[in-house]
Amino acid sequence: MTVADPRGGLLHRLRGFVPGRADLRASRRSPGRDLIAGLTVAVVALPLALGFGAASGMGASAGLITAVVAGAVAAVFGGSNLQVSGPTGAMTVILVPIMQSHGAGGVMTVGVLAGAVLVVLAVSGVGGLVRYIPAPVVEGFTAGIAGVILLQQVPAALGVRSHGGERVPEAAWGSVTAFAAEPVVAAPALAGAVALFILLGARWRSAFPFSIVAVVLATVAAKALGLEVAGIGELPSTLPAPSLGFFRWGDVPELATAAGAVAALAALESLLSATVADGMTVGQRHDPDRELFGQGLANIAAPMFGGVPATAAIARTAVNVRSGASSRLAALFHSVVLAAVMLVAAPLVSEIPLAALAGVLIATAVRMVDVGAVSVLVRATRADAVVLVLTATATLALDLVTAVILGLVIAGALALHQVTRAAGAAPVALDTRDHAAEERALLEEHIVAYRLDGPLFFTAAHRFLMGLTEVPSVHVVILRLGRVSAIDGTGALVLRDAVERLEHRGIAVLASGVRPAHRRALDAVGLLDHLEGAGRLFATTPEAISGARRTLQGRGVLEGPPAPTIPPRDPSTRAR
Repeated sequence: MTVADPRGGLLHRLRGFVPGRADLRASRRSPGRDLIAGLTVAVVALPLALGFGAASGMGASAGLITAVVAGAVAAVFGGSNLQVSGPTGAMTVILVPIMQSHGAGGVMTVGVLAGAVLVVLAVSGVGGLVRYIPAPVVEGFTAGIAGVILLQQVPAALGVRSHGGERVPEAAWGSVTAFAAEPVVAAPALAGAVALFILLGARWRSAFPFSIVAVVLATVAAKALGLEVAGIGELPSTLPAPSLGFFRWGDVPELATAAGAVAALAALESLLSATVADGMTVGQRHDPDRELFGQGLANIAAPMFGGVPATAAIARTAVNVRSGASSRLAALFHSVVLAAVMLVAAPLVSEIPLAALAGVLIATAVRMVDVGAVSVLVRATRADAVVLVLTATATLALDLVTAVILGLVIAGALALHQVTRAAGAAPVALDTRDHAAEERALLEEHIVAYRLDGPLFFTAAHRFLMGLTEVPSVHVVILRLGRVSAIDGTGALVLRDAVERLEHRGIAVLASGVRPAHRRALDAVGLLDHLEGAGRLFATTPEAISGARRTLQGRGVLEGPPAPTIPPRDPSTRAR
């Protein structure tokens, strides 16, 4: 008779998603810093929550409720200690057509269905798959979303109601036509001033909450000058009682596709945001499946109070990290502060002009695009540039989920093409030397050498990063790149990130055997300049080993005379 493993099964998996003692201990480490970070994020999040709520068609109050409820639930049950959740621009892009065709009840029904899908995905353990999305798809997706958000703000920024067809570009053009027929400059002047104030301020001091200052000044100016601009409308002075009265069982089949799109977007944006947060810190690692579980519960809870579907917000999460947050207490306090605003200052907040919020979202859209990252990927390889541009274009012209799927298909096809080309490369002379024995001896000298074989693309790259950054305590790591058959922009970015993480731990990183065909991608991310500037790029492994020993002698780890420099080998032999 066999006994089932009590650690396995659904019950054990669900227990792993429940907050535990480790979460409580983390919240006790630096509560003061977490509270300050939470207050800072709340100040940044307030105008964004109001703006995204209004942009979705559900009203500014729905955005504020979402930030309070979804933000708190995701903070407690999510898989990242630093993540901040609420309404986002990407989600708004999906919600607008649902609001137009099914009304507020349809939007909230979609939110509950999407939340249930996310919980199922979490239990199924698929959260880790998102890390394999290529960087060009992510950047193209983000750029496309930024364009959609910007176009969505055209009606409010011009002070006219939305005109045109279902597609965002058509609606924006219809609003421009309507404004041209009867132009009133108050709204566009207000929106333009707010956007310009935020963008210029961010260049001067990026961590300062210029958005809230701009909204306050715009509201005061509109009142003082008697400008005829529409306000955001009445806000609730208390959190509504939870209810599922909006849920429409009969509409579930018709809304299933929209719910799948919302769930896919929530999973994608939340896990990417958590990855960004990990990269901004040392020692933080999110649990992708628990993050999906927390976002699922957040999306079930928010509509019950009148909110919209939510996801993690990369911008607010970044502010949280930069403000010194160390635990989920900061994100939870952010929701508490927003709830206090609702209870105490609802009449004042309701006076904010819609045009001012449009200016905030226009500035947000502009700042969403990481020009440096886009430039790196465009210069890395032609394939990366094609994937990025096509994904961004599809996001604008089609829909978000279709754009991501299209980007993945194109990236996979181009990667396969590069692998095929690399496999057909001309043969090179055989290098009979093998450094395995020498590498084993190197461990005694606190040096470890890694040989990378095959293509370094978006799938293999992340597995490599996870293994490399967990290298045991050594002083020098040598990356042998001579057998890398192909590399794309994502692989180059991941390699650079691995080098930066190792160096942050005080480990010197040396590289050898970089092929000429791979220099473009590595040059684009600045890795070769970094290694060459530090004197850590070598043609062969023996030269790199010699350089590693000199590094350790310079640090006083190894004794003896400086290691001799090994002459370069015949370039006709294969670099190892």
